[in-house]
Order: sequence, then structure tokens, then C-alpha cells
Amino acid sequence: MDLSRAELVGEGMEGTVYRLGRGLIGKVWRERGVDELRPLVDFYRELAAQGLPFATPLIVEVAERDGRACTVERELPGTPLSDAGLAPAAAHDAVVAVVTALAATTAGPATRALPVLNERIADRPVLPELVRRRGAAFRPVLAASVPGFDALLARLLAVLDAGPGGEPAAPAAGERIVHGDICPPNILVDTAGRPTALLDWGLLTTAGDNAFDAATAAAFFDMYGPEAAAHHEALAGRLAETLGYDRRWLLAQLAGYAVAGACVYDPAGRDGHFAWCVEVLGQADVRAALAD
Repeated sequence: MDLSRAELVGEGMEGTVYRLGRGLIGKVWRERGVDELRPLVDFYRELAAQGLPFATPLIVEVAERDGRACTVERELPGTPLSDAGLAPAAAHDAVVAVVTALAATTAGPATRALPVLNERIADRPVLPELVRRRGAAFRPVLAASVPGFDALLARLLAVLDAGPGGEPAAPAAGERIVHGDICPPNILVDTAGRPTALLDWGLLTTAGDNAFDAATAAAFFDMYGPEAAAHHEALAGRLAETLGYDRRWLLAQLAGYAVAGACVYDPAGRDGHFAWCVEVLGQADVRAALAD
């Protein structure tokens, strides 16, 4: 992959992205090696076979350059929803369309083989085990910031283990492909606001319950703005109605994310994302959803 004349697109969390032309982009990965990218290559192929109504990444070449892993991928069309200037209702429509499309997927072996937050989890479903592990690993910082954290964690795990409506979780054959980070910058849209692509798979991507994407997408739409609560309420309500999800189950999924993801960017909990997760765990509706 010759990057000497490639156009620099920008720096992401995982590496540097270049536009190569002919509908292709190049990525120089910051930390992942070639061998670590093989599961992602297989996953993208499995994802592409789902027949989604929008484009998804596809790696067409993996190589090593100057000791770093490089990939050639297809360039995805559209403008980030965060930059599209749509009215709130139209932007909500795009989020609902993406989550609804993923609800019709079927997770296969390549999806189940992906690490989740760098954890290898064979247990089904994934979320309770991820919450159990990370709740224990980051207990000191979480317990110092979340009142009654130990009791809250125990109740959350009981709810997640019981499944929606207190019913056992669906077998692995019924698992969907969960993106894990559906937010406006990761959704590309056309000029009419229709989703054209979904970016940034991998950090929380797994085989699981589409309700996790519904819950987190509603919360991630606006995390820090003055209208954040209103957007969350409107989107969660629409997704619950459209997909038939119980609102209490969506709140439990969101709480699961807040525990598992609180320290993903700073293990010491000194960043804004940690503060946001702590706020989620303190919300009255979340506490009520986890109450006996």
C-alpha cells in the first residue's frame, strides 16, 4: 500500500486513515497487529452477507508496513449524521432505521469470535459476563463514585441473567449482530437523511441482544448537550415501540453498558465518559428498573 500520494483523511482512535482513490481507503493501525486483524476481516465478510440496507466496512487487503499493520478497505459513502444538519426528528429516524435493520441480522461464528472491550468471552449471553468481569476489575473507582455500587451491581446482574421479562436468554442461534457504538458520527447518511453506511465496528461489537443497541443508541444520540434527556426519552420510546422492547429491559441494558464501559477510556475514571456512566447509574429511572 503506497501512501506517499494518498490523501490524509484523519486520525482516529485506532489509527491513521488515508483516501487511496478508486473507492478505497487505507488505514495504518496504531496498536493492532496483522494477526489481530484477521478476526475483524472474517467478521466484516460475515457482516457484508447480512444484506443490510446500508454499507458496512470491508477489508480487501491486510499488510505490514514499517512494522505496523495496514489495511485497504472500501470507502463508505455519505455524511456523518452529526454533520448532516438534519432536524431532530429526521436524525432520530436515521437512528431508528439503523437499529431496526440490525435487529434482522443473524450473528455467526465470526461475530462470536470477536473480543469485546478486549475481553474474550465465550459465555452466552455476553453482556452479563462482561459486566461481571469489569464490575469486579474496576470496583474501587466505581464504588467510590456510585452510591451503593455493590448492591446495584448485584441487582443488575440478577436482572441481566434473568433476561427480558424474567425469561431465560435466547439461545446463541437467536443472537443478533450488535454494533455497540451507534452514535451520530458513526452513521453516514445521504442528502435525504437516509442511512448509507455504519462505521466503527469492533470495540463493543458482539453477538447478542439487539436491545443493547437500542438502549445505547438512544443514550448516545446526545450525551452531553442541554437536550440530551429529551432526545434519549424520545428515541428510547420510539425504539421500544418499533421493536417491542420493554423499557425496563432497555434501561437494564444501558446500565450494563455504564458499568462495563465506564473505565474504557481512563481506568482511573478521570474523564467525562466515566462521569456520564456514573450519572446513568444514578438516574432514578435506571434505579427503578433494577429494583425488586
